[in-house]
Amino acid sequence: MKKIFSFISAFAVVALVGCTCKTVETFKEAADPTPLTEEAKAAWNDVKCGLNATWGTPDLVYSRSEVPQNLSECYATTGWRGEKVSAQIVLWTAKDLKCVECEISDFKSEDAKLPASIAEARFVRYTLGDASSRDCLCGRPNGHPAILQADMLDNLDCLDVEANTARPIWITVNIPQDAKAGVYKAKVKVSHCGCGSVTLPLEVEVVNQVLAEPSEWSYHLDLWQHPSAVARAEGVELWSEEHYEAMRPLMQMLADAGQKVITATLNRDPWQYQCFDDYEPMIYWYLYDNDEWKYDYSRFDKWVEFMMSLGIDKQINCYGMLPWGKCTLDYQDMRSDAKDNRNRKINTTPQEDKYEKVWGPFLKDFSQHLKEKGWLHITNMAIDERKPEDMDVAAAMIKKYAPELGFAMADNHDSYKRYANMRDVCVGQRHSVMAPEEIAARRAKGDVSTFYVCCSTLFPNAFTNSQPYESELLSVYAVAHDYDGMLRWAYNSWPARPEYDSRFRYWASGDTYIVYPGARSSVRFERLIDGVELFEKVHALRAKHAGNEALAPIEAKLAEMRQLNLNDVSYDWITFLAETNKAINEAAKQLAE
Repeated sequence: MKKIFSFISAFAVVALVGCTCKTVETFKEAADPTPLTEEAKAAWNDVKCGLNATWGTPDLVYSRSEVPQNLSECYATTGWRGEKVSAQIVLWTAKDLKCVECEISDFKSEDAKLPASIAEARFVRYTLGDASSRDCLCGRPNGHPAILQADMLDNLDCLDVEANTARPIWITVNIPQDAKAGVYKAKVKVSHCGCGSVTLPLEVEVVNQVLAEPSEWSYHLDLWQHPSAVARAEGVELWSEEHYEAMRPLMQMLADAGQKVITATLNRDPWQYQCFDDYEPMIYWYLYDNDEWKYDYSRFDKWVEFMMSLGIDKQINCYGMLPWGKCTLDYQDMRSDAKDNRNRKINTTPQEDKYEKVWGPFLKDFSQHLKEKGWLHITNMAIDERKPEDMDVAAAMIKKYAPELGFAMADNHDSYKRYANMRDVCVGQRHSVMAPEEIAARRAKGDVSTFYVCCSTLFPNAFTNSQPYESELLSVYAVAHDYDGMLRWAYNSWPARPEYDSRFRYWASGDTYIVYPGARSSVRFERLIDGVELFEKVHALRAKHAGNEALAPIEAKLAEMRQLNLNDVSYDWITFLAETNKAINEAAKQLAE
C-alpha cells in the first residue's frame, strides 16, 4: 500500500510491527455501540482459524463486529479507458492478526499488460455515526442511537486486525487512457505475519472508449471547502505556507474529482458558527474617516490562485452578503477617534439603510478588484437558503453596484425564478425538480443548474450512515433530470476527530464532510466520483452518437429514474444502478470504434 503519513488524533498510537511491514501510524477505533445478538456471537465460533478473505461489493458497508455474509470468491468489473473503478475485499478472523497487508499483481489480458501501479488498496476504517432514520437528520435528538460505520480509507502499509472482527479493503483501479481494450486479470494477495495468505482473482474489462481527464469533465461539482478546518486538524498556522502545503494533497483530490467551484468567504463565518471550526475571513475590512472603506484582498487572492493552480478554476462563489442568522460583519475601525481596541462588528438586516451603506461600497470595490485580476466573469455572490425578501434586496444591490458580478444560490424556496442575473442555481433535491425547459433556457445563456442534498434528505445521500451506492445514485438522478451537476455541504468541515466520531451537533453524521484529514478519502467520496464518471460517460455517448439506437437502453433507464420515487428506500436501487451501468457499458462496446 502507498504510505501517506496520516493525521493523528488524541487516540493515536504508533504500531511497531515486524515481517516486511514498515512502521505505521494509526489510531484505535471506537468500540461498537450496537450489542451483538446471540446468533451473531455464535457465528464467530464457526470461523476457521487464521485469515479469511473474499470479495464483498463496493455498494455496501460491512459490520466490523459480525461475520460478513453474501460474499463472492471472484469479482469482475468494467470500465472505460481513463476511468477509475472500485472493488471491496472483506477479511475476517477469529484470532488476532498482526500486520495484514494487501498486494496487487500486474493486470494481464491475452495480448497486453497493465502495471500493478494502476491499482491501490486501502484499509477501510470505522467511525461512530448515527443510526439511519428520519430522527437523525437536521435537529438530531439527544440520545439518538449510535452505530459504528465503515467509511475512511486509510493510507497504511499494514494494519493489525483484532479477533472476532471484520476489516474491508477498498481496491481502486485507475485504468490508463492508453490501455488496450480487453479483459484483464490480476491477483490480489492478502497476507499477515504468522498464518499465511489468501489470493483472490480480480477481473477488469476495459472498454474501447476514452473517458476525458477530470479537468475536461462537464459535471458541475460543487463541494464547499473549509481551509480553517485543515489548519486546525494539521496543527499549522492559518494561511501560512505550511497551511497551503497541508491543503495541497487534500484539494488536489477535489480537483481530481472534477470540482469546478472555489468556495470563498467575504467576511467572518457566513454560516454563523455552524461548524466545529469557524470560517475565517478571506477579505479584511477597514473603516477610515469620512466613512471611507478599504479592503485587504491578499488572502482571498492567494487562496483563489492556489486553487486555480490545482485546476479548480471555473467559478468562484463568495459567501457572506446574506449570512445565516444576523447580518453581522467584522471590520477594523481605523478612524482617528477610534479607541485602542479597533475590532468592531456591524449588526444589520437587509431592510435597513446601513446594510446598503456597508455592502454598496464593497460591491463596487470588489467588482473592480476582480476585473483587475481577470476573475469578474467567473465570480458570483453566493447565498445559501435565505428568505426571498432578503434575496430581493441582495439581488437589487448587486445589479445596482456591481452589475457584472454573478449571483449564485442554494434555493429551498423556489425563488430563483425571480432573478435575471442568477448564474448558478442549485435547488434542494427534496424541495422540487427544475423543469427541463428551464434548465435548457438557462444553459443556452451559459448559466448553471444543479441540485443539492443536505441533512434533511434521508435518501439518497452521502452520510456516514448511508450505503456507498447512494453517492453514485445521486449522479444518475442528475443526468436523468438533465442537471449540470450537484452541490454538497461540505467537503471538509470536520468535527473534532472525524476518523473516530463523524457526528457533530444536530447534523446527520458525516453531513459536514466527505473526506478526512491527511488527504484520506472515503467510500462515499470514491462512489461519488464513480457517479460523476457515469454522468460523463452518458454525455460523451450522447455527444458523439446522438439518435443512435444503441443508446435506447440508457435512455430507458433514465426515464425510469424520472418516474421512480427517489426517496423510496425500500426500492431495489442497487439492481437499478447495476442495470444502468450495464446499459451504458453495453452501448459503449457497441459504439466503440
